[in-house]
Parts: sequence; C-alpha cells; structure tokens
Amino acid sequence: MRKTILVGLTLFLLIGPANSQTTMDSVRTTVNNLFPAMKNADSTLLKACFADSAILQTIYHDKSGRVNVRDERIIQFISFVSKGSKGDADERLLINSINIDGDLAIVWTPYSFYYKGKFSHCGVNSFQLIRFSNGWKIQYLVDTRRKTD
Repeated sequence: MRKTILVGLTLFLLIGPANSQTTMDSVRTTVNNLFPAMKNADSTLLKACFADSAILQTIYHDKSGRVNVRDERIIQFISFVSKGSKGDADERLLINSINIDGDLAIVWTPYSFYYKGKFSHCGVNSFQLIRFSNGWKIQYLVDTRRKTD
C-alpha cells in the first residue's frame, strides 16, 4: 500500500510539471507566432493567432500629455499588416512573464517596433490569451507606445 502511494505521488510530481511546461510552451508559441506573421505580412498566420472577438488597444499620451486609449479592430490590424511588404513590420520583443490559470494566460512583453527598417516606437505588450478547443488564442492585447525608453 505504502509503495503504491509513493509510486503514485512520484508520477504525479513528474507528470504535473511536464503538463505545465507544455501549456507554457503553447502560450509562448501563440505569442511568438504573431511576430513572424507581422514581419512576413502573412494574414493567414496573423488571423490564426487571435480569437474572433479579440480586442486591441493602445495606451498613448496626446500632445497635452493626457493618457488616452485607442481601440483598433482586429480586422483593421490584419488588413494594415497584410497590405505591407515582407519585412516592413518588425516587432522585436522579450517575453518577461507568463502566468496561467486554467484556460486564461497573461503574457508581458517589452518590445521595440521597426517599420521599413527604421525604429518607430517601443513599449510593453500585455496579452491575455484564452485556451479554446482549437488552442490558445489572443483575446486581448493592450500596449503602450513611446519614442524612447
């Protein structure tokens, strides 16, 4: 009896982290797929990264210094990126943290964005992903934008 409990506990401890790692990798892959899709102006891969009801927002300061939030429809974003040439939109990021609870994941990524080879802006992306039956999809993306660190 004691041996069975020890074997069961050992398997639980070994399998638990493996499943977490797989989930973490799946979330990371979804976020990482977004940027080659942008760089290659690939509307199909870009659309596959997002949930159908995805929300995109940008936090920015207007000329008077007031904080504003701009909404962008996912279809507008995909259209803008896909109309560009391969290599036009180059966002470089670093995934700082991934937090997961069941079917919800949050990913924090500082980034720098280059358009046609020239620095455009930088900031932080905050992604919220949902695990649907067809995998992890970006449901919400809000970012900050500024010209310098």
